[in-house]
Amino acid sequence: MKMDRGVKLVFISFLFLSVSCFSLTLADLSANKENPFTARASLVRYWRKHISNNLPKSSFLLSKSSPLSAVDSAFFTKLATQNALSSHLSAFCATADLFCLSDSKPTLETHKDDANFAHYTNKNFATYGSSRLGGVDVFKNYSQGANFATGPFARYSRGSTGHNENFAGYADDGNVASSNFTSYASSATGGAGDFKTYMPRVNVPDLRFTSYESDGNHHKLSFTSYVDDTNSGNQEFTSYARNGNGVPVEFTNYGDTSNVIGSTFTGYGELGNSANDSFKGYSTNANNPSNNFKNYGNGGNGGTDTFTNYRDSSNAGTDTFQSYGKNSNTGKTNFVNYGKSFNVGFDTFKEYAKGAVGQIVGFKIYGLNTTFKETEYAKKGVTFAQYTKPPGSSKDDSKKVSGKPVKNHVEEGKFFRESMLKEGTIMKMPNIRDWMPKRSFLPRAISSKLPFSTNELSALKQTFHAPDNSTMEHVLMNALQECERPPSQGETKQCVGSAEDMIDFAISVLGHNVVVRTTDNVKGSKQDVMIGKVNGINGGRVTESVSCHQSLYPYLLYYCHSVPKVRVYEADILEVKSKAKINHGVAICHLDTSTWSPNHGAFLALGSSPGLIEVCHWIFENDMTWTTADD
Repeated sequence: MKMDRGVKLVFISFLFLSVSCFSLTLADLSANKENPFTARASLVRYWRKHISNNLPKSSFLLSKSSPLSAVDSAFFTKLATQNALSSHLSAFCATADLFCLSDSKPTLETHKDDANFAHYTNKNFATYGSSRLGGVDVFKNYSQGANFATGPFARYSRGSTGHNENFAGYADDGNVASSNFTSYASSATGGAGDFKTYMPRVNVPDLRFTSYESDGNHHKLSFTSYVDDTNSGNQEFTSYARNGNGVPVEFTNYGDTSNVIGSTFTGYGELGNSANDSFKGYSTNANNPSNNFKNYGNGGNGGTDTFTNYRDSSNAGTDTFQSYGKNSNTGKTNFVNYGKSFNVGFDTFKEYAKGAVGQIVGFKIYGLNTTFKETEYAKKGVTFAQYTKPPGSSKDDSKKVSGKPVKNHVEEGKFFRESMLKEGTIMKMPNIRDWMPKRSFLPRAISSKLPFSTNELSALKQTFHAPDNSTMEHVLMNALQECERPPSQGETKQCVGSAEDMIDFAISVLGHNVVVRTTDNVKGSKQDVMIGKVNGINGGRVTESVSCHQSLYPYLLYYCHSVPKVRVYEADILEVKSKAKINHGVAICHLDTSTWSPNHGAFLALGSSPGLIEVCHWIFENDMTWTTADD
């Protein structure tokens, strides 16, 4: 990295004048062969100064320190001070080990005949399958496991007749996935489009469907698994199935078990004739989903929309339905289970079935915290069979259950009882893999000079080259909103972008005699494992911990919060048959669950109720838990 000669001379002079301030002696440096001016060496000194015990330093935390050299760190610090990092973003991202998105566009690809794409990555398809008569196109593994998966499909299958499109695996296990389907199957007659596993386990999906299936005629669309188990991101459907005739659309699992997902449906099924749309599982078990439906089914004729499980067992979130079924004719909409969340969110319905003729709207189970104004929905044809009542207002049979595993959609092994942490126990290990991209902390000298608030979003977008409504803009916004969320009752929280900031937060909660732990690796995930030797931290006594979880951001960012009344354990994890050690896990058991919702995933998995059982879970890969050091 080239640097202005004057800046370099000043910086070198500063280094020599500062050596006397370092706690490491020259003999120490020679013995350890450690450059005293690296971020790692600086972190070691900070650890020694602020943590009182003499336990070995955490090699895991040290591995997260910035790889920037002293010269590069000084150069980028100067740019950050001058708000000029954007002019050197590529070099900054590469040198500092950050997550940044390329501005390059995928290669344009055109094909005329039937195609079987077994493995395909980041291509641009234009006019693919347009005006086709019959035929089948299959994409088996499109951008699978890619760090940044992108694939615009423009005018795909437009004007086709009897043409089938199958996406067996689209961008599975990717990190950030951006896809834009424009004029997909517009004016298509017959045939079908089938998306079986569309972007599952993607860290940040950014999907746009514009003019999707507009003016279609009996062209069936099926989404078996749509962005399930994702971390954050947004999906946008504009002019979806608009002016279609008999177009059935089926979502089997939409956004299942996702975290902070946003969905926008504008002009969904508008002016459709005999439309048949069904969402069997919409945002089920999601955390803080945000769903926005505008002009849904407006002006439709004789259509049917069914939501079987809408936001069932979700946590918080916001739903807005504006102009839903407005001016429609003899349509039918059913919400079998709407918003039965374990932590209620906010629902707003405006112009619901307003002006409709013969519209039938039915809610069988409707969640808490809803606001319906009589002026905003039709006076006739809307039925509410059952509102969810507050806890304690009716008999709760679930309290009879003692905490044994039950069958449900929560991943097996994600939650378990404390009694399972005994040597010789065989149990299911959940998938503890970290889906985040590899990144490093920034030196505090740089991170402290970068804007970090929604009020400064425009400056952040400029720094990290994030255009409006881009994937990177969503990444920035999601992280900032989570960090700025008010703490829950009794919670202390902070987002940290440097290792020093994390240490400061941990000792502010626990004191200076602290230690940090994490699970060694991901071996045993999704398998039956045997518990080996178990060690209770602090002698197995009730304690307080600080848990830190990664957030997706250009540099390494952790969301840390205090966790009171827990017991923390370390356990060897063994292969069942050979009994060979394959992992060393850290588990945390929450002893007071009295304030948890009855529909929390832990109770859905274990079959009990708040306050009746403790709930344990593993610390996932790259997450951390801080406790006081053992006596």
